[in-house]
Amino acid sequence: MADMSGGAAGAGGAPGGTAAGSAAHAAPAAGAEQAAPAAPAITYREAVSEALARELRRDPAVVCLGEDIGRAGGVFKTTAGLFDEFGPSRIWDTPISEQAILGLAMGAAMTGMRPVAEIMFSDFFAVCWDYLANEIPKMRYMTGGQVTVPLVVRTANGGGLGFGAQHSQAVENWALAIPGLKVVAPSTPADVIGLMASAVRSDDPVVFFEHKGLFASKGPGAPPGHVVPLGQASVARAGTDVTVVGLAATVPMALAAADRLAAEGVSAEVVDLRCLIPLDMASVLESVRKTSRLLIVEENPYQGGWGGTVASIVADEGFELLDAPIRRVAAACVPLPFADALEDEVIPTVEKVLTAARALLAY
Repeated sequence: MADMSGGAAGAGGAPGGTAAGSAAHAAPAAGAEQAAPAAPAITYREAVSEALARELRRDPAVVCLGEDIGRAGGVFKTTAGLFDEFGPSRIWDTPISEQAILGLAMGAAMTGMRPVAEIMFSDFFAVCWDYLANEIPKMRYMTGGQVTVPLVVRTANGGGLGFGAQHSQAVENWALAIPGLKVVAPSTPADVIGLMASAVRSDDPVVFFEHKGLFASKGPGAPPGHVVPLGQASVARAGTDVTVVGLAATVPMALAAADRLAAEGVSAEVVDLRCLIPLDMASVLESVRKTSRLLIVEENPYQGGWGGTVASIVADEGFELLDAPIRRVAAACVPLPFADALEDEVIPTVEKVLTAARALLAY
C-alpha cells in the first residue's frame, strides 16, 4: 500500500518503520517548501484557521465538520471566519455525537471527499474509538487499496490549563498504538500550517493533535504554499552536550530549559519530532551521535508514553552512541488534577526538565 507509513507494513517492528536505515528516514518529499523569510507573527489558534482556509480554497473536495465549528468559530476559535468564507456547504455543524462525526467523515472520505473532522477534546476519542481504531485505519488495508480514507481528525489535546481529568489528557500514545493512522502534533504556528497541508493531502487518515496550551502562543506564520512533509523532525535549537526530544507543548518547554542551561555553560540540542507516525528516528539518532546523551520530554503518562518507543529504538540502534542512560520526563500515571498546583506536580515542567538534564550531564 502506498503512503502507508503508519500501517502494518512498517519495517523493523516499530511504528511507521522506524529502523534507522529505512525509507521512513528518506529525504523530504518532493514539493516540500524551501526556507523562506519569516512571515508576520500569528497565534497558534489563528494558524489552525489559516491552515484549514488554505486547504479549503485549494481543493473543493475538502470540507470541515464538528461541533460548533460553524458560526461559533469553534470552542477554541480555531475555525473562526471559515463559515463566513465557505458557508454551510463546506463547514458542517454536527450534533453532539463523536460517533456521528467520525462515521460521517469516514463515509465522506470513502466516496471522494477529504473531510477534516474535529473532536472537541482528545479525551473524547474514547467515545468514538471503534471508528478511530477499528474502522478508519483498516479500510484501505482490508480492501487491498481499492478504498482509501483520506481524512483528518483534529482535536484539542493536553493539559496545563486546569480543565480536569476528563478534558486535559495528552493521548497521542492512544493513536500511536493503532497501525494505519498517521499522528501529527505541531509546536509552532508555521508547522500547524505546513503539517495541516500534508495531512489533508494524505491518502491515509491522519490524527492532528492541537495542544490547548499553545493556542495563545505566537510565532511566525507561513508563506503561501508552505508544506511540511509528514515524518520530518526539526532541530529547534542546535547543541552539542545533550539531546532533548519533545513534541507539541514540550518543545517550548525544552527550549526554555535549554536557555537556562546555556547560562550554565551547557549546550542543549532540542529536537521537535512534529510527528509520531511517520517517526523520524534518523534525526534523533543523528543528534545523539553528536551529544551522546538523550532526554525525552513528553506529556503522555510515563507508562505507555511515546517516549518509551523513542527510547527503545535509540537503545536498539544507537546504544554505542550513548555516554549515559536515556532519561524520560513524562506525566505521572494518575488522573490529571483540576487544581493548578496539583496539575504541575503531575505533568512535565521546565524545572523537571532542568533537574533531569543536570543529572544526565553529571552522570
